[in-house]
Amino acid sequence: MATVSSFSSPSWPNPNPNSNSDHHSSTATTADAGDDLASLLAPIKLTSAQPPQPQHTHEDGDDNVRDWLNQFLPDSEHPDPDRHDVTDPDPAPVTAPVYDGNLNSNVSNPNMNTPDLNRSISLLHVSFNQDHGCFACGINHGFRIYNCDPFREIFRRDFENGGGIGTVEMLFRCNILALVGGGSEPQYPPNKVMIWDDHKSRCIGELSFRSEVRGVRLRRDRIVVVLEQKILVYNFADLKLLHQIETFANPKGLCEVSQGSSNFVLVCPGLQKGQVRVEHYGLKKTKFILAHDSRIACFTLAQDGHIIATASSKGTLIRIFDTHDGTLLQEVRRGADRAEIYSLAFSSNIQWLAVSSDKGTVHVFNLKPGHGSQGVDKATESSNHNSPAHTSSSSLSFIKGVLPKYFSSEWSVAQFRLVEGSQYIVAFGHQKNTVVILGMDGSFYRCQFDPTTGGEMTQLEYRNFVKPEDSL
Repeated sequence: MATVSSFSSPSWPNPNPNSNSDHHSSTATTADAGDDLASLLAPIKLTSAQPPQPQHTHEDGDDNVRDWLNQFLPDSEHPDPDRHDVTDPDPAPVTAPVYDGNLNSNVSNPNMNTPDLNRSISLLHVSFNQDHGCFACGINHGFRIYNCDPFREIFRRDFENGGGIGTVEMLFRCNILALVGGGSEPQYPPNKVMIWDDHKSRCIGELSFRSEVRGVRLRRDRIVVVLEQKILVYNFADLKLLHQIETFANPKGLCEVSQGSSNFVLVCPGLQKGQVRVEHYGLKKTKFILAHDSRIACFTLAQDGHIIATASSKGTLIRIFDTHDGTLLQEVRRGADRAEIYSLAFSSNIQWLAVSSDKGTVHVFNLKPGHGSQGVDKATESSNHNSPAHTSSSSLSFIKGVLPKYFSSEWSVAQFRLVEGSQYIVAFGHQKNTVVILGMDGSFYRCQFDPTTGGEMTQLEYRNFVKPEDSL
């Protein structure tokens, strides 16, 4: 039975073996000339195995490779092959190919290993896709992809020999994934980003580095790779390096990119402690924001790139900034005790901010009106007299300026209690006033909060997605 587990193809050649670059090298494979390239856009289907295709080394200026890679992108217009300028306006997005909703792990597929229910699972990575409708997890022998609402496993791939995947980055719901090896037996070296097409069940491109990859972010037109002290931006169409950014030590791989088609914004750590750097590529502008006195521990960027929320290693205060001029728009307080912030997330309408930490509580804060171009309309917000956001500050705020700032802080509107010390990430669900929480222990929670009364959230659903009996 043919499988993808062994990845038995020869080692990827360096297109420039004499180069002494300390940064990267890139390769890509191409489809055979007889292939129907339009078929690469189809959703994943569990059908008979495709015959192995010959591999070709990508080299700069190879129009065949460029045209071939363009087939995978959901953009309707191909970039000018003679121009590779990161400040170019983004092409208008179109609907990306989606995972087949009828996928069933019981369907026979020669390219996918039969899951071994007795094989122990170690969770190495978990992350949401760009619209928080799906999430992916890397495990010690492959990866899984799940739908959030309704919750269900929609795809899995198991590798036979080792197979640890330490990073899985989705591109919305299309078949293209970015994979980085991880765990004690990584499937790929941890210093490589493999661009995987699950319709073809193989890697279609590769980016290699001299140090471990700390994170990957995808847009429809860009691949962003995060190293310990450097961030590199590539054109998705031809894997051409467009920009390099030096950063403060960044072991967590902190980096966020906007997803709007008209405005590419990238946020990463700056060059000093507590600083974030904002790159507005469309405006050809760089903005540095000194967000905290302590080291930056976490941040999130609104989809349109207009506002950012940041947290420091102290984990007590969350600050919201305008990315264009660096103005502090709002400051909210998670608590008084030091905490490690694991994740921050804006709601799609920029009305709410969710925060998870090692204290075992997920907080939801109400944001002031007018944050970002997608913010809540001021007139509508001010007319909502029942919203607790207007009374979320301490009851002692009337003596602001007399007592320490703590007593005039803005506190969360709603909370949800989890196991303290475990690592969770959070996002807003597609249903109104819902929050989705993913744990590194394999837990999946969907909760709902009351925007009027606030308080403890209501648990709507719980699953454990690493248990075989909870799969499809």
